[in-house]
Amino acid sequence: MEYFFCCRDNPGTGSLLERHAEAHWSFMDGYVSAMIARGPPLTPNRKTHTGSMHIVNLPDAAAARAFAFEEPYYKAGVYSEVLVRRWRNALGGTMWDFTDTAPDSRRFLIIGRGRPGVTGARRALIEQHRRYFADRGYLEHFIARGPLLSDDGAEWVGSAMLIELPDRAAVDAMMTDEPYTRAGLYASVEIHDWQFGGRR
Repeated sequence: MEYFFCCRDNPGTGSLLERHAEAHWSFMDGYVSAMIARGPPLTPNRKTHTGSMHIVNLPDAAAARAFAFEEPYYKAGVYSEVLVRRWRNALGGTMWDFTDTAPDSRRFLIIGRGRPGVTGARRALIEQHRRYFADRGYLEHFIARGPLLSDDGAEWVGSAMLIELPDRAAVDAMMTDEPYTRAGLYASVEIHDWQFGGRR
């Protein structure tokens, strides 16, 4: 099963990040073969790390909890918020399969949090949603994409996507016209600058 993890840093935790960096990398080394994508969200100037994002293939919910809450940065108090959701890999690959679309483009993390009880409405729009990305030429720009799901995998609770586009305005334009957005399926949409992660 695939899981999406997104953690938001507490303010002023730079020293904790430095102190526990090697423990964090060592912990993540144990999941290398399970990683689908990883990397930090960033401030809009792309200079400051604001959290941590991982998409990982894990056997069950207990393994997902261990990944989220045994992680050294979490245990050290780095994070103010931890989002853990089932996820489905719509592209089937990993971020390492992605080929840059343009050297001056930026990478973004998009998290759409679904409104309660819209699984049926989303199901009716899924083909339109897929055609939208294909017809508008977005498919080659996606690094990873997929639905966020309830713990049992039965209900749609949102979307998580990684994409490379020229700038934030291009991401905003894509999401404004996207069928789920136009139908009001999202309660909120977060867009973060993002970069590939991994041991440094």
